[in-house]
Amino acid sequence: MSELVIKNLHVSIAGKEVLKGLDLTVEQGKIHAIMGPNGTGKSTLAYTLMGHPHYKVTDGEIWFKGENVLELEADERSRLGLFLAFQYPVAIPGVTVANFLRSALNSRRRAENPDDKGISIPEFRKMLKEKMDLLKMDHNFAGRYLNDGFSGGEKKRAEILQMATLKPEIAILDETDSGLDIDALKIVADGVNRLRSPDRAMIVITHYQRLLDYIVPDYVHVLAHGRIVRSGGRELALELEERGYGWVKELAAEQNGSAGKGPDAARPGAAQPAEKGAAV
Repeated sequence: MSELVIKNLHVSIAGKEVLKGLDLTVEQGKIHAIMGPNGTGKSTLAYTLMGHPHYKVTDGEIWFKGENVLELEADERSRLGLFLAFQYPVAIPGVTVANFLRSALNSRRRAENPDDKGISIPEFRKMLKEKMDLLKMDHNFAGRYLNDGFSGGEKKRAEILQMATLKPEIAILDETDSGLDIDALKIVADGVNRLRSPDRAMIVITHYQRLLDYIVPDYVHVLAHGRIVRSGGRELALELEERGYGWVKELAAEQNGSAGKGPDAARPGAAQPAEKGAAV
């Protein structure tokens, strides 16, 4: 199985370094939650993985399926199997959800085979209805303009529908719980859980443990001062809920102070399973 491997990643935006040597290995079939205080680089990591041009990689590597992801454009990364569900999806008036998804699918097919005439309308309609049924979505949703007039929950469900349609191998969910009430959160989380697969890894970025009540992660990583400073199982998210992020900032400061003093036996960012008996 393919892994997404991030090594010593340094990223700057507008001249300010945000990620400062981030290491992370994401295994196929696993859900990795990334938590941390505001401004620590969680969304920066998401946008960097997908190739946003405003984020400048100054050092480090990102590897997936034998490819150096940093050498690929955003559309090439998508075809390789990466997908990003945005924290704030953009509205596209005049373009229906169905037309958007069919165009995305056909663009992928033509990139692989210039002679491909694209998925037929009947075949696409059948496939889309199956995906919407899987996610318990009303079929009328497909005829609405993408994110135009959508509630927060509807925008996030549209992102999950895109994920179901494009079938990525690495799905990055950037604060999917942002702006959702508890009912909308449960609906969106149910959609995510229905797409869990041994062939798909997910990176779930969030501030709060409550999302992880519904999307139960295999691993939790804490990001602070631009690095992964602690990794563990679901119990780590519960610890953050109880103690807050103050101790995380202190831990990050200690690690930054000891950087360069030799190898660390428990390297931050390496996916460490929960202790035996812990809930994951």
